[in-house]
Amino acid sequence: MTQEIVTITLNPSLDQFSSIGQVTPNIKLRCSTPTYQAGGGGINVSRAIRRLGGSSKAVFPCGGSNGQILKSIMEEKSIDHIGISIQGTTRENITIFEDNAQQAFRFVFPGPEMKKAEWEAFLEVLSGVSPTPAYIVASGSLPSGVPEDFYQQIAEIAHEIDSRLIIDTSGKPLELAVNEGAFLIKPNLRELGELAGVEIKNEEQEIEVAQSLIRSGGAEVMVVSLGAGGALLVTKDDVEQFRSPTVPIRSKLGAGDSMVAGIVLSLAKGWDLRQAVMYGNAAGAATVMTDGTQLCTKEDTDQLFNVLKSD
Repeated sequence: MTQEIVTITLNPSLDQFSSIGQVTPNIKLRCSTPTYQAGGGGINVSRAIRRLGGSSKAVFPCGGSNGQILKSIMEEKSIDHIGISIQGTTRENITIFEDNAQQAFRFVFPGPEMKKAEWEAFLEVLSGVSPTPAYIVASGSLPSGVPEDFYQQIAEIAHEIDSRLIIDTSGKPLELAVNEGAFLIKPNLRELGELAGVEIKNEEQEIEVAQSLIRSGGAEVMVVSLGAGGALLVTKDDVEQFRSPTVPIRSKLGAGDSMVAGIVLSLAKGWDLRQAVMYGNAAGAATVMTDGTQLCTKEDTDQLFNVLKSD
């Protein structure tokens, strides 16, 4: 039986995707018919979990017409969710894919300012969510009005309700969260260096910095995203690098969130940590194979996972 998973997204977005032959300045650019998708770190994790055949409960703020569309998309995708009403309007991000150059232009806007009562509602919901989740995924940026120690407060609640917290963010919010301690964090190399206050120059230093943060109580597990190089799994005593399978690149949007989804879903099924990270690696690679804001498919992920296992 799969254990319960809750995802937290403080800065969700209504993601619009379209394409054009070529981006040229100072003229009208007539794009293809746009598609819309629910976006934001934790929401993307929940979307990917659903596509991988699992389930989760997504908790996020929603405001204005964009917020209502966001909720309707989650309902259409049969993703369990709690939408917390806010006064501001949920942001809309735009991605334009240039067909000729095969590259994406991403226009990311700031989220609405959240009032104290609005972000405090998240803490209340999380403290009382039933059944108590085995895993909480807190992912993405924090909008204006939300204190930088918000994820640290989430970590405190996770300890109180005996849930394992997975954090995927950066900067001061990540730094404060590891002061409280998490089960797993997923920085990239730059974020790992910022977290430790050093410039990482080689693999040996990378491992040393990661294990030092773990031994100080910042996390039990660290999965360092290496991009095309795959991922590095680090615990207090062990280190293992997992290569990323070679796949045709269509879009990198959501690959990191899909990796987190693959990891947490596997852990919730009772898989060991090594297998879970390998499956997460496969899910991230499967997302790269899809267009626009689409995420991994179970078929592609399972196939890539089997390839990685056989290596």
